[in-house]
Amino acid sequence: SYSFCTLLINKMRKSAVSLRPWGWGFLKEHDAFTTKLRSRDEWFGREAGSTEELDIEHGKIDLPQLRADKAKDLDGMTEVKMAKYFRKQLAEGTCKIPAGFRDFNDGLISADEAKLVLRAGYATSLLHVESRVASSMGLGFYTIGPGGEELTSAIGSILQEGDSMALHYRHTAAQVARQLKAGKPIESVLLDRARGHTVSALDPVTGGHHCAIGGGERDFLVTSTLASQAPQAVGRALGYALASQLELPCLLAPGSVSFVSVGDGSVNHAQYLAALNVAEYAAHRKFKCPVVFMVSDNGVAISLKGFDWLQKEYVHKLRMKLFEADGRDMLDVWAATQRAVEYSRKKHKPVFLLFSNLPRRFGHAATDRQMAYLTQHEIQEVAEVDPLSFASAQAVKAGLVTYEELHRMYNETWEQVKRAFDIAVNEPKVTERSKVQAVTSQPLWRPDPPRERNTLIRGPPNANNSDFLPKDKVPMRKHMTAVLKESLEETSNLVYVGEDVEHGGYYLVTDGLAKKFPHRVKDFPPEESCLIGLGIGYSQVGLVPIVEIPYAKYLDCGVDQYFEAAIMNWLSAGKQPCGMVIRLQGFDRGVFGGNFHTHNMLHIPPGIDVVCYSNGPDYARGMRHAIQQAKAGRIVMSVDCTNLLNLKHVNENEKDESWLMPYTEKGEMASFDEVTCYGPRDAAVAIVTYGNGVVTSQQAAKIISEKHGVVVKVIDCPYLSGLPLGLLDSLVGVDKVVFADICKFGQHPFGAHIGSLRYRNMLPGQWQIVAAQPTYNPLGTYLTFLNVPDVVDAVELLL
Repeated sequence: SYSFCTLLINKMRKSAVSLRPWGWGFLKEHDAFTTKLRSRDEWFGREAGSTEELDIEHGKIDLPQLRADKAKDLDGMTEVKMAKYFRKQLAEGTCKIPAGFRDFNDGLISADEAKLVLRAGYATSLLHVESRVASSMGLGFYTIGPGGEELTSAIGSILQEGDSMALHYRHTAAQVARQLKAGKPIESVLLDRARGHTVSALDPVTGGHHCAIGGGERDFLVTSTLASQAPQAVGRALGYALASQLELPCLLAPGSVSFVSVGDGSVNHAQYLAALNVAEYAAHRKFKCPVVFMVSDNGVAISLKGFDWLQKEYVHKLRMKLFEADGRDMLDVWAATQRAVEYSRKKHKPVFLLFSNLPRRFGHAATDRQMAYLTQHEIQEVAEVDPLSFASAQAVKAGLVTYEELHRMYNETWEQVKRAFDIAVNEPKVTERSKVQAVTSQPLWRPDPPRERNTLIRGPPNANNSDFLPKDKVPMRKHMTAVLKESLEETSNLVYVGEDVEHGGYYLVTDGLAKKFPHRVKDFPPEESCLIGLGIGYSQVGLVPIVEIPYAKYLDCGVDQYFEAAIMNWLSAGKQPCGMVIRLQGFDRGVFGGNFHTHNMLHIPPGIDVVCYSNGPDYARGMRHAIQQAKAGRIVMSVDCTNLLNLKHVNENEKDESWLMPYTEKGEMASFDEVTCYGPRDAAVAIVTYGNGVVTSQQAAKIISEKHGVVVKVIDCPYLSGLPLGLLDSLVGVDKVVFADICKFGQHPFGAHIGSLRYRNMLPGQWQIVAAQPTYNPLGTYLTFLNVPDVVDAVELLL
């Protein structure tokens, strides 16, 4: 049928016959002429949603009419059935309070507070119902649900305006309550949530890129990566405390706490354990760290049952105060949350808040095949446990509200939620690639007045520093220390964190800085997830962090936080950047430490500017520029080649001391577009390289000149995340070019540069690429790195 249909359509196209007169209905009615892909129903089961085709190109989507047309199917949906059953309970006043639940006699919560918790809970539950309805019609794209955890609305009611909050994806109710408490109209709250589910471009949280909880100035987005929010929350707590100590402006208000929540599955993740550990370490060191770790335990992590692991084992290993509540009991949740938050606020210490006994109603998401790991009885039993029903009964029994009022509130909220989805499904989606790409990073900071130079010309070895006194000529490491000291002096909110930075680090780059800036240059335990997470949190509260990773290979240990940082500006549509500088040490050429200390692979994701400088003056100018970019919200990773830090000579036999250079003048910067040319600018043969490759390539150029009489210029191109304008300028008039990449072949950054040059028709006619060996680096040898003979051979292939 597929072949016949294809031939038919192609024949009609060739004869200029339109399909429109027949209409797509003709093909749909005659299955012999169509090939239907397996539907979501067939892949995931009926409740996962439908592949129903909707004419969304040619007019408004009439969602109310679609609901009416599909009423029978929707009434059979578990979420809809249970929502109607709860409405019936409210109408008849038959909600029950389980034995052992708390009551209102102690005056713990006011009538207005209880109504806020219930309204936010109702709204959250009904948003989930309508998200599943929209998904079943192909109009909704996010169906992970909060069913059973709606009483987390108490969190949003208790937290203060100045507190920060980062929520697990099932804790929507806390966000809804916080926004309602702040005075945001419920219609706006619901519409914004509906926009997230339907990926409207008007979604104020992600701009249509994803469905995430957030929207407030101090409500931080959480990705779908398990527990990734936890290290960042610790960073915000420590960053707030540091900013307060230094009397610097801070996003968080005085006396605030950093609140972060996860589900019971996430507590096993390495990032979460690392976050707990660094918070406990901070408390041990008497650092102020007011962070609340909240966990909701619904007894199943996707399909893995909990087996009481949290209650019987996990919490007994904690080295922080524990607060517990029955997550089905609104009053118990309120009391425990209030105590935990206030303890953390007053003591400036981390605490652990656990909600237990929660039901996971309606599965993890629409695609969750619960029948594969739960019995029908277990599924039904959980669906019938409704904390909102219990809370409603508690409020009525205390005389704070009547069933009639709650019934009216529920009906009004359901209608408001439906209207929100009616609007959201008709709003524009993100349809242009340029708009998606536009918020990958914050706009590039540019000096005022703008720079005009993109190419710096340097002569052959020893021609650049012969006029300077010996005392002024220092190795690259000295330039690095000097520019960090200078930057810390000039930028009061600049902070430097790492693992061994206080004593100067492995390479003495931070030597003496901790003594001069004792609160702003700090060591933390050797755990890279938390180091980068702290950097994100520091940035989010208003500090400008430099995060040192001691060896390039160690970035792998913190790579998820690295990618979290990279995506955050895009995920928030530019509203929540986390500008910082990452200093990646221990890169490339060396005989000590083997592959784990001479790693030469780089992660260069969208959203991070990666640079690798070859000499001291360029490093100093580049670091000043990187800090300015970080202030503007961009993330810059500066990669340090160990071999260059104390290098004196390009040509060791000649003792030329050409890599000992004087420090640059204050204020001088190197933009991402700048490259440096060594040799005649009009040379027809060039080697493009960076980092260690600059010295290696100059040595190769000398051999080529002596052997073949050919003048070769070396172009130092330190910006690796894109194509610098200076490289385009420097390749004008070049006939032959070798790209000498110090990274391993197959993941070398210059592969992208070559593609970009070819796309622009700027790639010279004859070119070669040479890189380090696509293997790992053994101890005690330079065998696998980019070497002089590699570059010489590549150039000779072009001659």
